Parts: sequence; C-alpha cells; structure tokens
Amino acid sequence: MPPKPPRKGGAAAKGQRASPDRGTGGTPPPAAARLEFGETDFVALCDTLRVSDTVRANAWKTYEKVSSADGTLVGYSEKKKDLWGICIFIAAVDLDEMTFTFTELLKSIGMSVCTCFRLLREMDVNMDTISTKVDSNVSRLNKKYDVLSALYHKFERTCGLIYIIQPSSQTSAELSFPLVLKTSWITFLLAKGKVLQMEDDLVISFQLLLCVLDYFIKLSPPAMLKEPYKSHVSAMSINGSTRAPRRGQNRSTRTSKQTDTDTKVIEVLCKEYGCNLDEVKNVYFTSFIPFLNSVGIVTSNGLPEVEDLSRQYEELYLKNKDIDARLFLDNDETLQRNHIECLQLERTPRKNNPDEELNLILPQTPVRAAMNTIQQLMMILNSASDKPSDNLISYFNNCTVNPKESILARVENLGNIFKEKFAEAVGQGCAEIGSQRYKLGVRLYYRVMESMLKSEEERLSVHNFSKLLNNNIFHTSLLACAVEVVMATYGRNASQSDGTSTETDLSFPWILNVLDLKAFDFYKVIESFIKAEPSLTREMIKHLERCEHRIMESLAWQSDSSLFDLIKQSKEREGQVDQPEPTCSLNFPLQHNHTAADLYLSPVRSPKKKGSTALNPIPIIDAQPVLAPQTQKPQKSTSLSLFYKKVYRLAYLRLNTLCLRLLFDHPELEHLIWTLFQHTLQNEYELMKDRHLDQIMMCSMYGICKVKNVDLRFKIIVTAYKELTNTNQETFKRVLIREGQYDSIIVFYNLVFMQKLKTNILQYASNRPPTLSPIPHIPRSPYKFSNSPLRVPAGSNIYISPLKSPYKFSEGMLSPTKMTPRSRILVSIGESFGTSEKFQKINQMVGSSDRQLKRSAEVSTAPKPLKRLRFDIEGQDEADGSKHLPGESKFQQKLAEMTSTRTRMQKQKLNDGTDTSATEEK
Repeated sequence: MPPKPPRKGGAAAKGQRASPDRGTGGTPPPAAARLEFGETDFVALCDTLRVSDTVRANAWKTYEKVSSADGTLVGYSEKKKDLWGICIFIAAVDLDEMTFTFTELLKSIGMSVCTCFRLLREMDVNMDTISTKVDSNVSRLNKKYDVLSALYHKFERTCGLIYIIQPSSQTSAELSFPLVLKTSWITFLLAKGKVLQMEDDLVISFQLLLCVLDYFIKLSPPAMLKEPYKSHVSAMSINGSTRAPRRGQNRSTRTSKQTDTDTKVIEVLCKEYGCNLDEVKNVYFTSFIPFLNSVGIVTSNGLPEVEDLSRQYEELYLKNKDIDARLFLDNDETLQRNHIECLQLERTPRKNNPDEELNLILPQTPVRAAMNTIQQLMMILNSASDKPSDNLISYFNNCTVNPKESILARVENLGNIFKEKFAEAVGQGCAEIGSQRYKLGVRLYYRVMESMLKSEEERLSVHNFSKLLNNNIFHTSLLACAVEVVMATYGRNASQSDGTSTETDLSFPWILNVLDLKAFDFYKVIESFIKAEPSLTREMIKHLERCEHRIMESLAWQSDSSLFDLIKQSKEREGQVDQPEPTCSLNFPLQHNHTAADLYLSPVRSPKKKGSTALNPIPIIDAQPVLAPQTQKPQKSTSLSLFYKKVYRLAYLRLNTLCLRLLFDHPELEHLIWTLFQHTLQNEYELMKDRHLDQIMMCSMYGICKVKNVDLRFKIIVTAYKELTNTNQETFKRVLIREGQYDSIIVFYNLVFMQKLKTNILQYASNRPPTLSPIPHIPRSPYKFSNSPLRVPAGSNIYISPLKSPYKFSEGMLSPTKMTPRSRILVSIGESFGTSEKFQKINQMVGSSDRQLKRSAEVSTAPKPLKRLRFDIEGQDEADGSKHLPGESKFQQKLAEMTSTRTRMQKQKLNDGTDTSATEEK
C-alpha cells in the first residue's frame, strides 16, 4: 500500500497545485506529522511535486512492481528517491495529471536528463510497466532535448566567433558578452516556442537561430564584434541604417525596414554554416519578423530586456511542462550529458601509431551533419527544373493521350495540399518553407521520371508510354517518393549521428496521409526510384529501404489496403485455394529486374512450370487489342508475387536474428518456427490485418518453444526484440485483439493467435511434424553500396574492397578523404585480421612478386596471360589463364591470383596515363 497523508494533507496539496509558481507554492506541514504509514521521503517528494492522491497511489504501485522485480534495476536499490521520482512521472503522464515540469522533477531528485531516460529504459522490463503513452511522452522529451542540446552548443561556439568576450572601453559598461549571450538564447527559445509547433525540427530551428544571431549582431556596437561582422555593422551605421533605438522608440518600424545592406550579415552567417540563403530569408521574413512584432519587446541599453523575455518564456515552459532550456546558460547538471557520451562526441581520434596518417573521419556536430546532407541534395537538384524538361515533353508528345496537362495540374493541386498540411504540422508561419521543400521534391520527381522513361525505352525499344504516364497512382507514388527524400533530408534529427532515421511528426508515412496514397501503391515505386537516381546518398537509400520494410511489416497490411483484394483474387483464381507465392520458389534467388511500369500496370507472370520466374512483356504501350480465348486462365499478379517474396525474406531475416540471440542452444527450432511463421503469412494472412509482422514472428517463436518444452517466456522474447534495430515498443505493448480493442502481445497470443492456429501448432509436438518450409534465399540488398567490401566466393575468407577515390562526395562537397597510400588498398586473408607482423610478411611477398613480374615483363616480349577472378551471377569464381602448380597451397594460389590481378590493374592505370606506382606503398 502507498503511504497516505490524512485528508487535510490532500486539501493542502490541492491548494498548492493551484499555485502557478514553479516552487511548492507554500510551506507544507512537516511530512512526518502527516503520515499514517509509509516512507516519509516519498510523501515529501509527492508534496514537492504537488501530485494528487491518485497519482501518489499509482506511483507507489509502480514502485513496488519494479523494486520487487528480480535483477531489474541493479545499482538503484539504494537510490529510492530516483525510482520514486520516475514512478511519479509515469503515473502523472498516464493519468494526464502533470502538476510539475520535467525539469522540476529532475531538480527534486537530483538527476540528469540522460540518466532519467536510461533509468526509464531499464525499468521497462515488463510489457505493462510503462505504457505506450509514457513511451511517446519520453520520446518527445528526448528528441526535444537532443535538438536543444545540439543547438545550444552550436550557439555557444558561434557566439564565441562573433563577439569579443572582453570588449574595449568603447562599449557600455552595462553591455557585456554574457548579457548578449543570455538575451540572444532566451530570445531564440521564445521565438522557437512561438513559431514552431513541431519543436524537434533541427533544420528550421537552426535557421531561426541564425535569424536571432543576425538580429543581435545588428543591435551590438561594432566594438563588441569580430570580423567580418564588425565591418558589416559599421557599414550599416555609415549608410544610415541605425544600429538600434533606445527605450521607448518604435521597434516595429526598424524591424520592417530591411535594406540590401541589412542582408549582408545573414549572408555571411549562411555561408559560414552551409545554410541555403533563400530558405533562411524565408524564415526571417515570414516567421521571425512577425514574431518580433507580436511579442512587444522593450529595449534597454540597446538590447531587449532579458527579464521581460524570460518572463514570457517562463509562461511557455510552464504550459508545456517540459525542459527549462534557460538552464543551458548555467551549465546546469540536470541538462549535462554523461561524461563518457561527451567524450565520444567531442574528442579527436588519436593515432595508434604516430608515424601513420590519421585515417578516421572526425565526428560532425548534429547541425553540421544536417547542413552537409542538405547541401548534397542541393548539389543534385541545382541543375534540375521544377518544370518538365524538353526530353520529358518529347515523351509526353509521343503518347497516344498526352499526359502533360494532367501531370501539371496534379503537381499544382498536391502542392497546395502539401503546403497546407505542412503548415498545420510545423506552424502557420512556416507555410512557405513547406512550399520550398515541395518544389525541391518536384524537381527530383521530374528528374527521376525522365531517368525511368529512358531506361524503359532502352529495355523495350518503344517510345509510347501512354498507359504508364496517364496512370494517376504511378505519378502520385513517384511524387510522394521524391518529396519523402527531401523531407527525410531536412528531417535529420539531432540524435542521428549515424544517419539513421528517427520519428518526427513529418516522418514517413506522413507523406502518404498528406497525398492520400496507399502504402502498397507507394511500395511499388521505391526500388525503381533508387535505381533511377544514382546520386542518392547512402543515407537516403537506407531511408527508402527502411520505408519499404515498414510497408512490408505493417503499413501494407492495414485493413483498407489493396493488398487484401489482390490476395483474395489470387486465392479465388480458377475457383481453388491458391498461394500468393509458392513456397518452392523461396530458395530461388530474388530477381531484381522488375520496374515500376511492371508493377503499376498490373503485370502478370506466365503460367509456366512452378518455380519459373519468366515474365511476359509488359503492356506499357498502346497497341491493337488482341482477343484472348475465353478459356485462357487468369494470370498471377507480379506485384503480389514480388511483394510476398520480399516479405518472406524480411521475415526470415528478422526471425534468424532473434533466434541467434535466444535459441543458440536449440538451433533445430529455427526451421520449425519459420515453417509456422510462413504458414501463417500464407494461409492465415487475415491475422496480419492491422497488425505487425513481428507480432506474428514472436507468437510463432513462443508457440513452437511451448510445444517443444523449451522455457522461453514472452518477457525474454520482447527484451531481446527491443535490442533489434528499427523496433518500436508499441509492437508488443499494443496489439489489436478485436475491433477497437488493444492489449499486450501475450493477450493476443492467448485470445487470437493460439485459437486460430492451435491445431497447426500442436502438430509440431508429434513425431511427424508438418513438412518444413524452404529457407528463403537471402541475397545482398538490391540497393548496392559501392563502398561495401565484397567477399570472394567458394568458401575463401578473402574480402576485396572497391578502389576508393581520393575524394569523397558524402558531405555535400568534394573533399580529400582521410586515406594514405598504405590504407587505400587493404587485404585480409585468413580467419582473422591478425597481427601487424603478418601483414608485413604479406606485403613483402606481394612486393617481391610484383618486382619479379615487372622484371620478367621487361625481358620477355610475350608476357604470360594474366589470371583474372571472374564473378558470375551464381556466385562462383574461376581463374583464367594457366593452371596452378600441383605443389602450391591454396593460400599461395590465392595470393598469386591477387598479385597478378593487382599488376594488371596497375598496367591499365599506366596505359590510361595515371601513374600511381610512385605513391602507393607495397
């Protein structure tokens, strides 16, 4: 039972909650005198945070649950106050009774924000400890903290480059660098809170920060500024653009007078930090100036009064009940990252050997990484147009029905919808920002469309694409994919140091809802889009691949999806129960030769022998109709077949990863689990409706382990599942039971999954289990990355890395890579990388062989044919040229092949006029 205060205590607490102050609002009676039973400090903490009796009771219940869990919170048994605070937070969020801010909570228990987030993750060992509502709230706080932390550290460093910390006596004694720093930061926090509804948008927030810096640079005396800002502000004064009015002068007049000279400062800031000038100007005039006009700033000593700004921000902070970002100015311990995390973020990589050159790319700040990603997108699209090119117009004119007018009308109509929805999500003042991003998407849309049509023209030797270009769903999907690339580029979050995706309000599938597009239709264009645009960054390719995975996992299985109609048609074909994809084809290589035209025009597969993957020509052009016999059998949808093949492969990869974590002592169970999993997807596909692929996977794993008497509980399964990449706790915490009712995955297994598949599951307990499904053939990703090392087939443990350019394009511009002549070609032979001595011996052998080959080439007029490793589509390799000597070991054979291959490459470079032999160490 929780500690309970007497009734008068409840009334006192209620009176305290009515206080708008950040403190307790009064001095409560001594906690010990108000207790009937329980922990004195817990009641005192509840009083400090002004929580209700209901929150108090729920918090204590949660505390008892987590503190009694075996081995749950190692290291926190003596820190009861920390656990109490977290439990109070959980209860308050669940009950919608937040009487305190997140910062107040951290202050009251003396905990940092990072420690709090980590403790919340550790507490969530049971599926019912922390609700999805709390998960969502914590995720929002975490993203906001990441953005604020990244922006403050960028702001602090930037101000150090703009202002003189100890200015000369020419400046006012009351005007100091700390005051400018404080006033600027609080102004930014207030502007961010007023302008942006979506506060985790790092890019718009940084652009707004640049506007604030521009504003305060112009207000500052030149003597406080460093170059080049000092010169620009001085020029403004000379040209008659006054620096700042004093108290009582109309401020709105000066902010509305923007001359060409006034933009010089913002131009310098944009150039310095890699921001698009037009975008920042848009934020300045459509968002920042209206903000200044609305808040009624009162100036003092040339700057806005910090107390007035702080008071207005206080109101926002108390309303949102989250993080008081003013505390960054004080280096408050509640906002400090853990020491180890800071070291990993800020340290410069050290050389292992002082004689070797640095071969590591230094970590980028989140802001710099975001700006570089945007710069690269701009470099791709700068030469593109937001109107159809002449080549596209030519394709349009060749169509039986010219699609030009409908395409232009669709782009304009969807653009208006996008602009409106973007403003609703981000802020009404940001509508033009949304319009700018949409126009970038349109440029990419036309660019990729032209590339696709060229490929189809080469593939089919036709020019009339009337059916495809008049297909509304194709165009909407292609446009959505292009806009998604732009949105993901700009939506890079402050926590994305590895380039992976994190959820924001504008994250996929937001674009599908905006454009009213079904996920299954969007899926059809992804692979062709990636192949048609070779300039996409690795991060964008990974993002689109993740979008494809999300569609296969859950989005395509929503109840209103066209996927279920296709499956139904497939099963009703010829009046018999059919399979969406025969299991016998699972172990065949997945052919990635389907185009978007194949999938959008309802392509069909020839009804040949089982396992055949031959395709009929796709009717993407207008032709004379051919009368088919009435007795011709309906043909199978290629889009459905390809979809199921991809789903099976994704499903098995996820299952295999989970089995390696949980069932390494029982490897024989993986095939049984896969058979049940695949059977469910194929024959009980209705179980996937409005559910997630991983829910079926975990239930299949639990069911097989249950009948095989292997002790594997759902608690262990979901704990391992949370460690997988791209997983969401809602997957196992909130599963559809029946219409409108959701519960945990355990309830789903008992009430739905087991009831549907009980007979099938029990078959695995017998001595004659069902026929096992083939293991899917797992190829490399169809979205190939050029920098990935390739493994030499036929069981050899040799990896070849593609020749790297001395320049890289991954950060938006060509810049030298951190590679030395030694590190440009690395070879690994054997079971492990081994010691440096082994590499020295290998290098000596390779160098010696090269010299011998060169000498023999000089003496002999007819050099021996060079051996060449050849890789075919089946993954086999064979050597051309003379046979190996019978006495050679396998290692010597491989080394000889590699030596001759390397020599041939060097000779080819010499023939091309590129002499690299002088710069590469052997």
